[in-house]
Amino acid sequence: MLKKFNKILVLFIVVFYVSLSLSFAKERKIKPVELKKISKNLYEILGGQGAQGGLYIGDNGVLVIDAKMTKNSVDAVIKKIKELTDNPIKYLINTHSDSDHVRGNQYFPKTVTFIAHNNCRKDFFHAKRNGEPSIWSKPDLVPFIPSITFKNKMNIYLDSRKIELWYFGIGHTAGDIVVYFSEEKTAFIGDQIFLEIPQLIHSYKGGNSFEHVKTLTNMLKTLDAEKFCSGHSKIADRKTIKNHIDQMRKYQQKVKTLIKKGKTLEEILKEFKENEARLINAIYKDLE
Repeated sequence: MLKKFNKILVLFIVVFYVSLSLSFAKERKIKPVELKKISKNLYEILGGQGAQGGLYIGDNGVLVIDAKMTKNSVDAVIKKIKELTDNPIKYLINTHSDSDHVRGNQYFPKTVTFIAHNNCRKDFFHAKRNGEPSIWSKPDLVPFIPSITFKNKMNIYLDSRKIELWYFGIGHTAGDIVVYFSEEKTAFIGDQIFLEIPQLIHSYKGGNSFEHVKTLTNMLKTLDAEKFCSGHSKIADRKTIKNHIDQMRKYQQKVKTLIKKGKTLEEILKEFKENEARLINAIYKDLE
């Protein structure tokens, strides 16, 4: 009976995630690509199909954070960049391996250097949630897979400007990083926070809800950032991140309490909203 329920739950999760992805894609398709200025040379990349990203324009080169999903969206991003500068795109940083952040890598020039965390690069070859093989195993896509990786921290120097890459631990996946611009006190954190929907934790990519809380807490302790740019939400401040952490802890404590009362996963899920099911399943799995 439990196995049958778990199969039904997995099917529900897959359908929910696909629906969510299509929802994001549909919303992004109807919005043109926009470069929203944060400071003189730092921008947030909005619109197009795929996650929100970032852009820094140096004296002789450009750094892009995350890659959108389709050729049309990447072409639109490159066109917008060329309206601001003739400098070539030198680096592209993938904050993690989800397709809405990395699939567009293949549409950037081959001269671009792709950078990510060690675990993120491994996840490029991870099978899809439904078991299908990764597209990144194709030989012609090798030039667009991160060729430079790091373990805990790495600095990139774009001309004289230092850009910090941090790995604070497991969270949304096992390979999420933070790209930090200290002068602007602005951090690009990928999918480490979702504000409009419950947090997504990709257990199949090594994500863990409890480590997620530790990772965000460590980030706040380490960085003096005041702005946090994410893949699918508006720019957040420190208070918003702290509130997110508190909300995650409340979810976790409630699940712990229900487990102690002898509740099954099926019974626990009934205590939460339908759109919270995926997060609750992840928390339950983490506690197991």
